This record gives sequence, structure tokens and C-alpha cells, in this order.
Amino acid sequence: MNMADNVTATVGAVQWWLGNPLSQTMIRFLTRHDSCGYRLDNAFNIYLNGYNNNDYCWKCQLAGKMLEWTCHRGGSLFGLNENDIRNALSQPGFRKGLKNVLEGFAQYGVTLPQKLNAPFLVVWDITHACNLRCKHCYQNAGKPLSDELSTEEALALVDQLAEIGVVALSFSGGEPLMRKDIFDIAARAHDYDIYISCATNGTLITPEVAHRMKESGIEYVEISLDGPNPQSHDSFRGVPGAFERTLSGIRACVDEGLYTAVASTATRDTCHQIPEIYELSKELGVRRLMCFNFVPTGRGIQMIDQDLEPEQREKLLQFLLRRNGIEGEPDALSTAPQFARVAIEDCPTGMALGHFYYGKHFSSSKTKALADFIGGCGAGRLYCSIEPNGDVQPCVFMPIRLGNLREKSFLEIWHESLVLQQLQDRTSLKDHCGSCENKFICGGCRARAWAYYGDLSAPDPGCINNKDRWDELIQQQREELTLSSEPEKN
Repeated sequence: MNMADNVTATVGAVQWWLGNPLSQTMIRFLTRHDSCGYRLDNAFNIYLNGYNNNDYCWKCQLAGKMLEWTCHRGGSLFGLNENDIRNALSQPGFRKGLKNVLEGFAQYGVTLPQKLNAPFLVVWDITHACNLRCKHCYQNAGKPLSDELSTEEALALVDQLAEIGVVALSFSGGEPLMRKDIFDIAARAHDYDIYISCATNGTLITPEVAHRMKESGIEYVEISLDGPNPQSHDSFRGVPGAFERTLSGIRACVDEGLYTAVASTATRDTCHQIPEIYELSKELGVRRLMCFNFVPTGRGIQMIDQDLEPEQREKLLQFLLRRNGIEGEPDALSTAPQFARVAIEDCPTGMALGHFYYGKHFSSSKTKALADFIGGCGAGRLYCSIEPNGDVQPCVFMPIRLGNLREKSFLEIWHESLVLQQLQDRTSLKDHCGSCENKFICGGCRARAWAYYGDLSAPDPGCINNKDRWDELIQQQREELTLSSEPEKN
């Protein structure tokens, strides 16, 4: 049996195991509340700490046994042993994530890709204020909005996200460090064991600020660097002197012991500089280079002609792939969902689960089957975004208002949105994205489909497999340019 057949068999086994009526009844039993609390939380404690605990009722004791069986069965399907499972469950983030998945099974059954009760990650554009003027800014940031959430509203939102089981919260903007209460909000999230990251331009980070970031519970800092020298970076970021201040911010975070990453947006002007940016990142001691997929939205619409051609994106993803797994050097990842497909084609011993993880030695059919359930573009599925005024969007690069948190709860918006239901359904994808054998581990960038076609199910024109669509777009742009340059006839 070849790898593809093995993947299909594993996926089928998971769908049968968790999708049959008995398993569905068991999962619904696990995800109920009773007199001694939330049954699933109690089941985790019983499974990890033993069954001779009189603090729990017989239903919770039974839930502990059910969870043990579920973990063992799932471990065998995905190649995990007892120690792997127990070590993972001892981590609060993993436990929250598994709870989220099981609650998704209880509500939706087994789906491909899997629908969740709540997103794993929320990216919160916490302010519209920014001290730079970046060419590609998806938010067109500058001055703060008049209706941004107050400190009290922001803290209450953190409480709400914690209650529904959000695993990770990323502060972005604008420039999040321009918000004076950012450390109080981060500290509230940290109290709930939420994994906190911060996407920043780095220019406001001094050693003192880096220390405050760490003290508040921020663990991961992603600092934008769009050129290996002042000329290229400052031109892209719109403010002279930004480059040196950004490097100072990176050094301060590295010295403070924060997990520090560099983020670069690849365009036609900057693509050839990515290798130099990687080398500079290595010199600075950062642990990751995250190469962002350019999406023509916000201020970025004005530079749509700088979008990478499919061949350029393919070569860039191949370059990034080769940088992974080298001891002592930064990982190199991409927000382009095609990275997972390139990983399979160019490195049979590797596996990319979205843009958040790459494993050099995870090539088994069992791991690839897991990617079918959770891989690919996560917009509106694994993650979503919140705007400074409480508007919820599928993605920071997808300005579709799903609802406002001053009017509805987060879970109401998450479960009721027809837009999210479309994003969670890969069978709706069109053209090659719909027929591609890798649609579950990739699915194309839905934000790019929306930006170019105004259609969430349209193909991603940046993929090499959709090159015909890209050629059509280029031809259309040329025709429009020709028409606009012709003199008017009387």
C-alpha cells in the first residue's frame, strides 16, 4: 500500500471511529456539566492523576475511563504512545486544544477539515494606532479609531476568550505597543494560561519594554523586518530610521530571552532579499523567520503589481523549506498554505502543518492524515481576527465583518456565521483548488481569493497549479492599463 492509500485508510479509520453513533454518544457524555463541574476537565484530571479520587462523581469517574480509551485509540491511529499522550496532556495549551476538538466533535461530528467549537488562535488588532506608514498595511493603520474597545471591554473580552477555550492570543495592530494598557490585557490572558504572542514593528522596544513584555506573560514576539539594510526596510516601512530602531528592538527581545521571530512580507521588490534577511536574522539570534504571503488588501491594494508570480512564490517556498532542521539556525516558515504542498513534494521526510509548524521527520501516513483534519488555510476555521472596535473577521487580511462583540458573544458569531461555514467547507472550492489532491493540507489562501475575485471559494491565483488564472489576471491588468492610457476620442 502506498503513502496516499495509507493516508486515506487512516482518515477513514478516524472518521469511522469518531463518527459512529456510539462514539458520538460518548463524546457528548464527556462534554457535559454535572454537579462536580465540567466533566471533560474532571476526566483529564482523573486520567492524569489516577482514579481513586472521591472528589468526583461516578459519571466523572466513567468519563475518565472513556477519555483514557479515547486517547489510547487516537494515539494508535496517529502513532503516539502512552508517554507521548501524558506529556502532551500535562501542557495546558495542548489540553485546551484537545478539549476544543472534542467539543467540535460533539457539536458537528467528524468533518474534513475538522470544525472546532472555538478557534485555536485569535489575532487581535488591538489598536489602529501606528508610528510607521507601511506600504502593505492591511489595516491602513495610523491614528487610533474613535470606537476602540476600552480597557474594561478588552479585559472582559479576554475573560470570554478564556472561557470558550481559545489556546493562543496574538496582539497585532496597528502597533500594539502604542496601546497603554497592552501589558494589563496581556497579563489577564496569561492568568488563564493562554499562550500570548505579539506582532510588532519593534521600533518601540527598549530593554525595559522587552522586560515588561516578558513580565506580562508575552512569550512569542514577531518583529517585522522587510529588508536587510536601512534603504530597503525604511522604504517599505515609510519612516526613515526605522531599520536601526527595529534591530535594537530585536536585540532587546533576544537578550530578554523571549522567543523572537522576524517577519518579512515577500513582494517582487523584496523577494530576492529574503536570503539576506535570513542571514541577518541568524546573526541577530532570532529563532524563526516567518515569510508572509502578500495579500492585496488595505493599503496593500496600491501595490498589487508587486505581488509575486507563481514561479517566484514556488522558489521562495522551496528556499524556506531547505532552511528548516539545521541545528543552531532559525526555522523558516511561510503563511502561504502552499508551503505544506511544497514540503510533501520536495522533502518526503518532512511535514508542514499550516504555517505554524514544520517537522523534518514526520513523514508517516498517520501524520499526513492528521494534516488532512487540521492543515491548510486556517482562516475562519482554526483562527479568526478581532478588530480594535470589536468587529470579528475571518482573517486580518479578509475584511469581512462577521459581527461585533458589543452586540453578540464570540461563540454566537463563530457558530452562526454563514461566511465561516463556507470557509470551513473545502468541497466548495473552485477550479484546481477544488480538485487538488492537497486541498485539505493547503486549500489555497482564502484571503487572496477574496482580494482578487471577491469570492471565498475562488482559486488562489498565486499557486503554481493556478498559473492559468494568474496569466488571465496579468492580461486583464495589461488591457486595463492600455485602455486607461489611450487618448479620449471626441
